[in-house]
Amino acid sequence: MSGENKAFFYGTLMAPEVFFSVCYGDKQPPKAIQDLHTFTPAILDGYCRHRVQYADYPAIVAEEGHSVRGMYATGLTEANMQKLDIFEGNEYKRINTKVRLLKMEGEKEVDGEVKEASVYVFLNPNDLEKREWDYEEFRQQKMKLWTRGDWAFSEGNA
Repeated sequence: MSGENKAFFYGTLMAPEVFFSVCYGDKQPPKAIQDLHTFTPAILDGYCRHRVQYADYPAIVAEEGHSVRGMYATGLTEANMQKLDIFEGNEYKRINTKVRLLKMEGEKEVDGEVKEASVYVFLNPNDLEKREWDYEEFRQQKMKLWTRGDWAFSEGNA
């Protein structure tokens, strides 16, 4: 059964393989599980994304005049949210916010509906690099490490 929770992902979890590895222990779970979730491009206003020092992943902090592009995910169960909380750890706080969905009109991306979503905000701004985190760089250079088959998140090894 699909869940009612929604979240905005702006880092490693934008990759479905990482999301499914975290929430289901399998980067390619059965299609029935994959079909429970939707992923839609979206924008979070009032925040800026940075690299976390010495890490492969980013963090966001409130920063007026900035916005972050990411994915709006639906169909999240309470169990999914608990696994995401463990994955994010105590460096992040889950808050509720609003995001703007993006949709294609012809060849142009335009603003769509505004939706409520949970998002994980970083609690230690001094641990951030000044440069933006690059999703494509992550996919090319680090993705395999984050989705290897012998590795899944649980309370024991988070």
